[in-house]
Amino acid sequence: MPTVPFSERPGRYERHFRRKLDNALFPRPLVNWSEDDLLEVQRLDHEELMAFLQSLRHLVRRAVELKPNEETQVILDLKAELEKHYEQACGLADQQEGNKQAIRQLVEVIMNTIRRNAVGDSLAEQELAEEELARSTHFELLEHPLVADLLHPDSLIEADELAAVLLSDEECQVLAAWKLFDDEQRQWLLSEMGEKLKGETVSNPVFEQRLALLQGN
Repeated sequence: MPTVPFSERPGRYERHFRRKLDNALFPRPLVNWSEDDLLEVQRLDHEELMAFLQSLRHLVRRAVELKPNEETQVILDLKAELEKHYEQACGLADQQEGNKQAIRQLVEVIMNTIRRNAVGDSLAEQELAEEELARSTHFELLEHPLVADLLHPDSLIEADELAAVLLSDEECQVLAAWKLFDDEQRQWLLSEMGEKLKGETVSNPVFEQRLALLQGN
């Protein structure tokens, strides 16, 4: 009986490890895995978390040290970095709500400064409103770990694993992730999923239902 428990709030390494456990849909499923394998992915998640926290502290310090008359480009670059850190926080192990809230607050402070500078410029005000809506929608999608895993610059999910992930991950995760793909990508993925299910020796109604669900979205 395994003595090393799965994490209650795993990071992206352990999440992908668990996706592949004895999952024949994957081109390279994990079989005959050991506790050492689990400990290794948990270690990688911990290392990633520690590196993130150090980077976030540095970023917060930069935000605090902003001058009142700071150049616009410096402010925009900092906002972009904060948004990138928010994406990363959504995929990390453990509870990250405190860090995410702090990042959202810093972004809002920066946006308030930008809004003040745009007062009277109707085009700039409209663009800022559109940007805010897009960011809100993006952050909402990132609440789904699968979305964060797919958007990570060094995503662990390989192209030939996408079909397996979309067929076997939790429905709410998959429906959120489905929004990331355009029509052409969706058609390709649906074809890949169909081919994968044709190749299964034993049909699984759950996977068939998932494919039908995505075909209707």
